[in-house]
Amino acid sequence: MHFVYQVGAWILFALIWPLWLFHPKIRHGLRERLGFYRGPIGQRASAGPCAGPRIWLHGASAGDLLALLPVIDGLRRRLPDATLIVSTLTNSGRLMAHERLAGVDAVLYLPYDLPGATRRAMEAVRPDLLVLEYTEIWPSLIHAARRHGARIALTNGRFSARHLREYRWLFALIGNPLHDVDLLLMREDVEAERAIALGAPLDRVWVTGNTKFDALLHNERIVEEPGLARALGGGEPSAPLLIAGSTHEGEETLLLDVLGRLRGDYPRLRLVIAPRYLERTQKLLVAARDRGFRTALRSSGADGQPADVVILDTMGELGQAYRLATLVFVGGSFTRRGGQNILEPADAGKPVLFGPNMDNFHDSVQVLVGRGGIQVKDPEHLYRVLHDLLGRPDRIAELGAMARAAVTTVRGAGQRDVDHLVRLLEERRGAGQRAA
Repeated sequence: MHFVYQVGAWILFALIWPLWLFHPKIRHGLRERLGFYRGPIGQRASAGPCAGPRIWLHGASAGDLLALLPVIDGLRRRLPDATLIVSTLTNSGRLMAHERLAGVDAVLYLPYDLPGATRRAMEAVRPDLLVLEYTEIWPSLIHAARRHGARIALTNGRFSARHLREYRWLFALIGNPLHDVDLLLMREDVEAERAIALGAPLDRVWVTGNTKFDALLHNERIVEEPGLARALGGGEPSAPLLIAGSTHEGEETLLLDVLGRLRGDYPRLRLVIAPRYLERTQKLLVAARDRGFRTALRSSGADGQPADVVILDTMGELGQAYRLATLVFVGGSFTRRGGQNILEPADAGKPVLFGPNMDNFHDSVQVLVGRGGIQVKDPEHLYRVLHDLLGRPDRIAELGAMARAAVTTVRGAGQRDVDHLVRLLEERRGAGQRAA
């Protein structure tokens, strides 16, 4: 059955590879994506006969890698001699990993899910344990890891209810890759039930929570850039500031229209838009200017001229920006994207508003709704809630404190995941000793 997947993967690759060559997020690192690497990977000076295990952890994007930070830190404390290798799909993920993941020994691009590329990658990395995240179920990579003798785990596991039928159809056609995953660490009970329904063995499925709750602790260690407050303040640091984080196509125009209405009663209100994809920056500037707003880019710094709308066009500053907000709206929730991270602004002590489509962050919604998080059904509802809150600063402070407290109470997934992963490695080592 896996042969069917291999043939299909090659056909699909041949069709879309020319497009990938020009895609701004994934066009770099072609050699690595084909499984060719220069020199040894993650070779440590202390490596020797008693060297620790080699662990390969994969997060698709910059945000996904940040969610792995608690696991990486925990593994480094528990297994100081281990070699930790991280892979990602995107250029921004690789850049962030080099800047923020100080505890890893190597950063790579994930190979294309083709038999040759994944086989070469396994021969080069030589992992004892492969750790995937969320729904990053790559059949050829899992197959190559199993043939190499590595154990395989999924952390922060999730399976969307909307796509269960597609998963079942695909697994029936190509063989079920979940049968080869040794450990599925799911975010919540309902997602564990979906994994079991898709064929994951019951004794391999555990509910450990979402490590993104723990990853927020790392954001608190970041030293704030002094120029950020000046750039976002637009010369009026005391004016109310609405930050719209991780917005997607179509959401910004809705927010600009809401801003225009709100400024009738709150003329000093300013909006910071942090688009999910920075290549859309110029388009957003035009949209804001067409509506008569004074605009600025964060990358241009503070020029002393107040701006109604600032586009946050830099990487890695959204978490710091949230600390400066009066109110926060998180995007991806008025589109079919299924939401974005609402925990980060909550941990900054800010009331968090988001739209109706939060399928990918169901556990976060459960934590925050009624505890500093407000889900709105449409832009009109968003306008009414914002209008009410802007006139009640005491309520804003109360909701922010509730949001921060809610996030604090649900941490600990990272430690639970590390306990399971270490146990899996110990089982592998024990099996190897018995075989010898």
